[in-house]
Amino acid sequence: MSSDTIPVSFNDPVNAAILAVSEDQLQGFHRDPFGQIAIQTGLPIETILERIRAMVAAGTIRRVRQTLLATNLADGALVAWEVPQERLEAAFDYLFQKDPFSGHVVTRSTDNVTAGSNYRLWTTLKVPQGYSLERHCEMLLKRIGGQHFRLMPAKRLFALGVGHTRRRGMEPGSKADVPAEAVEVRIAQLSELEWRILVALKREFTPEELVRDLWVARAAEAAVPLSVFHQVAEDLDRRKVIGRFSTFLEHVKPVNEGERVTRFNALFHWAVPPGREIEAGREVGRHHIMTHAYWREGGPEFKNVNVMGVAHGTEKPMVLAHKAAIDAHLTSLGIPILYTNVFWGGRSEIKPSEISPFAYADWCREQGVDPASMKL
Repeated sequence: MSSDTIPVSFNDPVNAAILAVSEDQLQGFHRDPFGQIAIQTGLPIETILERIRAMVAAGTIRRVRQTLLATNLADGALVAWEVPQERLEAAFDYLFQKDPFSGHVVTRSTDNVTAGSNYRLWTTLKVPQGYSLERHCEMLLKRIGGQHFRLMPAKRLFALGVGHTRRRGMEPGSKADVPAEAVEVRIAQLSELEWRILVALKREFTPEELVRDLWVARAAEAAVPLSVFHQVAEDLDRRKVIGRFSTFLEHVKPVNEGERVTRFNALFHWAVPPGREIEAGREVGRHHIMTHAYWREGGPEFKNVNVMGVAHGTEKPMVLAHKAAIDAHLTSLGIPILYTNVFWGGRSEIKPSEISPFAYADWCREQGVDPASMKL
């Protein structure tokens, strides 16, 4: 099959079968991730590589990379920004283009004027170990002409796995047999060697780099034998530093003549009684539709919500039906919902947050800022 005849649509049956595994089912580090996809799909390895390369080149897949559990590598938070309407687009562009430590950059709105609806710009932020989230945000606030920001670090993680393909057509209320695990956020201390391997490990792959012996070139980049690269990566995996090997699709942008894998991105907010955050979060996180679920403190700006999560869908009524099913489930278990809301995603851009302390110091100098002034 020539390169110009290889199907690149996520709706193609073979591609859909690959993506259902490759988006978020390869948890942890794998020495042979494409071999694992072949085993789980029953497809030849040559087909796996051919299709993924073609989908990357066509833009169906926006990136292929080994993700990290960055919450265990760098101080991070969800940040809500209050920015004057006339500065919103410029602020969005600045955070996406100029701040390598801001990952997801999204404009959000609510169906009605409610608590926090004046916070239209939302980002995820990671600041490398030893540096201050608060000081970083204060600097950014001045540069984007914002009024206020609200930092919401994760206290527990209940769900993390963005698999749009396998979630298409999912029934509201679909959930795991048991509650989700409550993963504690705990910063790992890494050696210089571990950082060097991690930096090589996490860089996204170009189509030409997508080969069966995936890690050979990355081991050379880190200047270590392949066996050492494997051993360190597996040790980091055991220490809950490694996330998953993943092919990422566009969340809402059209690809391939207007195809969209999803159209609506909803950030759900729940306020439950203090002391029941973990219980409620585990119940939210067990619902298969949830790509993210966390215990975060919204504070008075957001009526003290403390459980948050993200779901995606192609139709707004279906997204709301999923939320209604989760609400009903919580209520059935005797978990009171003191307040709830939905923040709908609008414009969005996503990039991996830089987490290297070396890169942070270099960036500060480029900005004319003394790195020492940003320390904790």
